[in-house]
Amino acid sequence: MSPAEPGAEAEGPQRSRHGFPALLSLGFDRAEGFVTCLALAAMALLPLAEIVARYVHGRGVPGSQPLVQHLTLWVGFLGASLAAREDKLLALATGTFLPEGGWRLAARIFSSTVAVAVTALLFCATVQFLATERDAGSQIALGIPVWVAMLALPISFALIALRLTWKAATTGASATPGAAAPDVAAGPRWAGRGVAALALAGGLALGFRLNGEPELLAGTPAWPVLAVLILATALGAPIYALLGGAALVLFMTDDFAVPIAAVPLETYSLTVSQTLPAIPLFTLAGFLLAEGNASQRLIAVFRALFGWVPGGTAVMAAVVCAFFTIFTGGSGVTILALGALLFAALKAENYRENFSLGLLTASGSLGLLLPPALPLILYGIVAEVSMTDLFLGGLVPGVLLVGLVAAWGVREGIVSAAQRTPFSGKAAVTALWRAKWELSLPVFILGAIFSGKATLMEAAALAAVYAFVVQCVVHRELSILRGVPRVLRNCSVLVGGVLLILGVAKGLTNYLVDAQVPDRMVAWVEGHIASQLVFLLALNVFLLVVGCLMDIFSATIVVVPLIVPLGVAFGVDPIHLGIIFIANLELGYLTPPVGLNLFLASYRFERPLLQICRAVVPMLIIRTIGVLLVTYVPWLTMGIFEVLGRTP
Repeated sequence: MSPAEPGAEAEGPQRSRHGFPALLSLGFDRAEGFVTCLALAAMALLPLAEIVARYVHGRGVPGSQPLVQHLTLWVGFLGASLAAREDKLLALATGTFLPEGGWRLAARIFSSTVAVAVTALLFCATVQFLATERDAGSQIALGIPVWVAMLALPISFALIALRLTWKAATTGASATPGAAAPDVAAGPRWAGRGVAALALAGGLALGFRLNGEPELLAGTPAWPVLAVLILATALGAPIYALLGGAALVLFMTDDFAVPIAAVPLETYSLTVSQTLPAIPLFTLAGFLLAEGNASQRLIAVFRALFGWVPGGTAVMAAVVCAFFTIFTGGSGVTILALGALLFAALKAENYRENFSLGLLTASGSLGLLLPPALPLILYGIVAEVSMTDLFLGGLVPGVLLVGLVAAWGVREGIVSAAQRTPFSGKAAVTALWRAKWELSLPVFILGAIFSGKATLMEAAALAAVYAFVVQCVVHRELSILRGVPRVLRNCSVLVGGVLLILGVAKGLTNYLVDAQVPDRMVAWVEGHIASQLVFLLALNVFLLVVGCLMDIFSATIVVVPLIVPLGVAFGVDPIHLGIIFIANLELGYLTPPVGLNLFLASYRFERPLLQICRAVVPMLIIRTIGVLLVTYVPWLTMGIFEVLGRTP
C-alpha cells in the first residue's frame, strides 16, 4: 500500500518495526515476478520474430527455438516459486475435510514438513545435475552455456523450500485458488516453522551426502517413505511432493544405486522439449481473453444464435466454457473467470440453482478434446504421436460431449420454463461483428498449424500475441502497463504449478520404465483379459479413478507410458487411445470426492461442497454416457480420417 492510499498512516508503527525486511521481501518478489514475466513475454515474441524472419529473409532467427525452450524452464520454475509464495501450488483438497482447529493445524505442519524435506532433496539433486552439466560445457545457442539456463532449477527449489518452511503452520498448498488461509497464533506458527526448518536441514544433509555416496540407501525398503508421502499428500502437501518424492525414494533405494540427479535430468529433458512451450503460450492467450470482455462478447453471440431455443442460455454457457477451456486447459480458470457471470445469467432467466451449479461445474472442463487443447498437446508429447492427428481425432468426440451437455440444457429449459431471447437477425449480426476477433482466433491458429505455415510452438505464440493485440490495441480493455504484467504473473503462477508437477512426474515415469513396469502390466493384463471390449471397460474404470486423484497433466506424464503398450497389445489405435484417455480424465474433474472442479465451484459460487456434488450428478451421468460412446464407437474418433482420405 502506498503512503497516498487510505489507511497508510495506520501502518506506520508496523513499517517502523518491520520496514526493512518487508521492503526487502517486496523488492525481491517484484524482481522475481519481473524476470518471470519478461521470460514469458520473450517466449511469445521470439517465435513471432522467427516467422517474420523466415518469410522475409528465407531463414529464421539464430537460436530462436532452443532459447524459447530454455525460457520455458525459467517461466515454469520461477512461476512455481511464485505459486509457493501465493499458496497456489496444486494439491488435493482432501485436507479440507478435517475440522478446523488442532487437527487441521497438525495436518498442515505434517504435510508442509514432508514437502519441505522432498524439496530439499530435489534442490540437492539439481545441484549435482548442474555441476555435471557445467563440466560438460554444452551450449544452448549464441554462446550461452546450458548450465546458465539450468540455474532456474536449484534457484526455484531453494525458494520453494524456504517459502514452504515459512508457511508451514499458516497455510498448506492451496487446493482452492484464492481461498483465504486461517489465522494461526504466533506460538504454533513458529513451532511449525521450526519443525519444517529441521526437515529442511535434514533433507539438505541427506541430499548432499547422497550426491557423494549414491549407494548409501541402496537396497533399503521404499514402502515406509512412500506411505508417508501418500499420507502427507492426502493431508494437503503439494502434488509435486508425492511424485517427486516417490521418484527420489525409488532411485535412492534401487539396488543399482541410481544417483538422485536422474530426477532433474528427466525434468530438464521434458521442460525443454520442442512442443512443451505451446502449453504456457496457449495458457497466456486464454488468460488475456479472460481478463478483458471477450467472455461478454462471446456470450452475446451465442445468446443471439441460440437464445430463442428452449434452454438457449444453458447451451450458450456450455459453448462459451468449452471455448475458454480449449486455451486454459483443465486448470479451473474457466470456472473462476466466467462462473459468476454465467451463473447470474442463468439465474436471471429462471434456471434452477442446482441445475446452474451442475452445468457450470461440468462445463469448466468441456473443450479438452477440441484443438488446440493443452491435454492433447501434452499427450502427443508423451505418447509420441502426431499432434495434428490428435487434433483431428478429438473434433467429433469433443463436439459430442459439448452437444450432450447442451442437450440437457435444452431439456432443463423446457422443464423450468426458462426465459428465451427472441431471435433477431440484426442482433445476431451485430454480436457476431463485435466478437469477430475472438471467433477468428481458433480458425486463425488451426489454419496456421494445418497449413504447415507455423509449427505448434509458433502457432501458440501467434495465439498469445493475437490475444494481446485484440485486448490491448483493438478493444483497449486491458492496460499494457498495469493489466498485462498482472496477466503475465497470474499465467506464470498457474503454468509454474503445472510444469513443476510435470517435471518431477517425468522422473517417476523414467523409474517405472527402467523397472519394466509397463512390460509387466502388459503381460499381466494379457494373461487375465482376452477381449478388447473388456480391456476398454477396465481402462475406463482405471482412468476414472486416476482422474479423481490426479490432475490431467501429471496423470498424462505418469499413466500414458503405462497404458500405451497395453493399447498396442489389444489393437487400440494410438489416436483413439489418446482421446479415450483425455475423455476419462475430463470426467474425473467432476467425480466426488476429490474432483477438482467440485472444489473450485464450491469456492467460486460460495456453496457447500455437498450441494455442488449433488448438483453435478446429472451431468456426471451424461458425461459418462459420452465417454462410453467415445470408447466403444471408434468411428467417432477415426471416422474423420476416412472422410479426409488420410491415414493417421
